Amino acid sequence: MSPDELAAELTHDPPPVLLDVRWRLAGPPAHEDYLSQHLPGAVFADLDADLAGPPGERGRHPLPDPAVLQVALRRWGLRTGVRVVAYDDADATSAARAWWVLRWAGVDDVRVLDGGLRGWVAAGHPVTVVVPQPVPGDVVVRPGRLPIVDAEGAAALARSGVLLDARAATRYRGEVEPIDPVAGHIPGAVCAPASANVDDTGRMLSQDRLRERFAGLGVDGSQQVGVYCGSGVVAAQQVLALTRIGVPAALYPGSWSEWVVDGRRPVAKGADG
Repeated sequence: MSPDELAAELTHDPPPVLLDVRWRLAGPPAHEDYLSQHLPGAVFADLDADLAGPPGERGRHPLPDPAVLQVALRRWGLRTGVRVVAYDDADATSAARAWWVLRWAGVDDVRVLDGGLRGWVAAGHPVTVVVPQPVPGDVVVRPGRLPIVDAEGAAALARSGVLLDARAATRYRGEVEPIDPVAGHIPGAVCAPASANVDDTGRMLSQDRLRERFAGLGVDGSQQVGVYCGSGVVAAQQVLALTRIGVPAALYPGSWSEWVVDGRRPVAKGADG
């Protein structure tokens, strides 16, 4: 959704629910950025606390407990039949995590603001420091509405389908690993950094360019597709990009951070799958 499209929808009754999903893997809490400026009416969605479960053997950002997620969604004011729009300030990575989790939870009408906060401001739309107090919502979480794979399923896709690794190429090749204890990638996975799905302004590439990109990665519609990253956050942006061009893709929520918990699982390094 473009900034101008969102601005027009905010005049509707009821307006869409806005989720500010700014997030950093490291550094100061993004909530401070939210307090300094955000879209009018937006509530802050804490990716670590609300859009993921506690880190552990299932990875750094496992799927949230449905009951806990429902409490958060209702606190944000989500109501049945009302559109939700998520945004961040970078490349739609964390906004796409909200999009994916909500869709997985049975919230059907979820959009991502193309270009995020930067695009909104660049288009001349206002920001505020006023923190809203939404009326509690009534949404009911019904998990399982989007496809996922576990470690065994990811390995199977790497053998017989297309498994895309959405991390940076240096992490895929095993040259660096700043977060997880083991470097490398799932054998058979294809290096497909999610950063290439957006342009320099953080806006998603056109559908034609996305089709060309993914065709070059072996996504031609003839095989099942799965996506993973470090912990299931960046991969959600890749699933969003694939959804834009009509390609269904399963997310591996545990991703690399779960894969390496079991030392018996194989690890590949280098540029080849």
